[in-house]
Amino acid sequence: METVMRKPRDFDAELKALDERARNLKQRKVQQLGDLVIATGADALDIEVLAGALLDAANRNDLTIREEWRRAGDAFFRDAPRGAARGPHSRARSGPPRDGGAQSSAGDARPS
Repeated sequence: METVMRKPRDFDAELKALDERARNLKQRKVQQLGDLVIATGADALDIEVLAGALLDAANRNDLTIREEWRRAGDAFFRDAPRGAARGPHSRARSGPPRDGGAQSSAGDARPS
């Protein structure tokens, strides 16, 4: 009786392929986040204002405000044409104010 040995797996090649896939997914995520910033019109904000707003949103624990934001985001995606970036003048009109109802002491960075 002869024993047949299977070809050993090439773990290095598999790890390299997984690493490449992870890099591609990360690159796609960054691209989609940039597309989202443009589609919502947030690219018109100063970078510092946008960063501050995102930091505030990421650190906010108020579930009521987060739910309002979620509903507004849901409406944005539901109303958005698939695959088309939306400009600042074609934003979803439903939902809470974009800043969650808070007024900035510096005023709106976007011209009226």
